[in-house]
Amino acid sequence: MIPLNWYLILSTILFGLGVMGVLMRRNVLVVMMAVELIMNAVNLNLIAFSHYFSSIDGQIFVIFTITITAAESALGLALIIAISRSEGTLYLDEMHLMKW
Repeated sequence: MIPLNWYLILSTILFGLGVMGVLMRRNVLVVMMAVELIMNAVNLNLIAFSHYFSSIDGQIFVIFTITITAAESALGLALIIAISRSEGTLYLDEMHLMKW
């Protein structure tokens, strides 16, 4: 059986990579993938603690967060497509939609 520490270390690595992706990248699609990586790290933590405490509550919460993440991805991609058509770019530094 794999110890809880290994899951937490893997989740920390995934979360760190996601945060680095959000902070360092400028492409909107890469930033969205980094946010998804952060959400997957959180889900891994929930599943690991749910298994550790022999409770099903964490697993049920993961099902809800996966559903919400899928809806967020669909809505985010629709917004990215609309903004990229009007702005002509996918880079965050070049988008001037909300600037005065």
